[in-house]
Amino acid sequence: MPRLDYLTVRGFKSIHALEDFELRSLNVLIGANGTGKSNLLSLFKMLSHLSQKRLQFFIRSEGGPDALLFGGRNQTSRLETVLFFENGRYRYQFSLEPAADAMLFADEEFLPGVADDTAPGAFPTTSSGTAWPGGHGESRAADIEHGEFASYVLPDMKRWRVFHFQDMSHMAKVRLLSYVRDNLSLKPDAANLAPFLRHIRENHPDHYRRIVETIQLAAPFFGDFIYRKNIGEQMELEWFEADGAPDNPFGPLQLSDGTLRFICLETLLDGPENSQPDLILIDEPELGLHPSALTLLAETIKGVADSHQVIVSTQSADLVSQFDPEDIVVVNRRDGESIFERLDPDHLSDWLEDYALGDLWRMNVLGGRP
Repeated sequence: MPRLDYLTVRGFKSIHALEDFELRSLNVLIGANGTGKSNLLSLFKMLSHLSQKRLQFFIRSEGGPDALLFGGRNQTSRLETVLFFENGRYRYQFSLEPAADAMLFADEEFLPGVADDTAPGAFPTTSSGTAWPGGHGESRAADIEHGEFASYVLPDMKRWRVFHFQDMSHMAKVRLLSYVRDNLSLKPDAANLAPFLRHIRENHPDHYRRIVETIQLAAPFFGDFIYRKNIGEQMELEWFEADGAPDNPFGPLQLSDGTLRFICLETLLDGPENSQPDLILIDEPELGLHPSALTLLAETIKGVADSHQVIVSTQSADLVSQFDPEDIVVVNRRDGESIFERLDPDHLSDWLEDYALGDLWRMNVLGGRP
């Protein structure tokens, strides 16, 4: 799958103008509440819906055009997005304009080009691109069945998901019964965690063993998950303690919120690569996790970033301390606008001799504070 190298966004929620923003293998978003970290993740959620011809559903579910446009339609008349893949080899761009309670494409274009080391705005393109005139409510590019966009860009866009394992209540879907066949990839809320883990155990034993061993490091009381060969159409997450026996199983309600959330994260990040999108987006993974679990989580995230792109939004200074300065993107809110700035390691070298990165955030050296 092609790597998403640069991103331009104009007029989306609190993002007034984000020009040629570089996305690296690992991107950790930090900032105060309401600065716009989740809005960047929401953009990828919109792009996933767009690629599946569900853009209008997304717009309605978000509250309509005025909720998506920066300052509403009275202030912003158009939402514009440009995605640069493989250093300009592929470029997908479109503009949306409000129409009553919907948004229509003003233009849409896919441009295959020539890889270059110049700035993203100077990427050369060929004349063999495909452009669609405006007026349609769903993506015309998503209808392409052959060619570079259909083969290299569209499939991964369809798999983009924002994973947010926030709801761990007793009625959360992850704690309820789920269908055994719902096991191809982990859902954004981990509703199919049990069948997905079963699928990994049966088809990817090395990945399964690594998942269980990492969970045991974070929760030493944990033994393993229960495996039943004949379980019917539905199943729930069953497990036993390290000093217990498989014939004395516990259910999902006997797992704490933090332990269950860590299990979800570890399953996502250490699962088989063919079950993961090339761009993994995670919102606030630190909720309810012990500092030692945060260290394990960070190491797993860094390992995944060797083969995938990862964008993580976090409020945890302890988690931030586990990363390098160049991994961190600070998000501030100025005059209602989200400003995204990647840290410069050279400017922090003296500070980092005495302080951890999370400490510098607490001290407001990095910005991203209220």
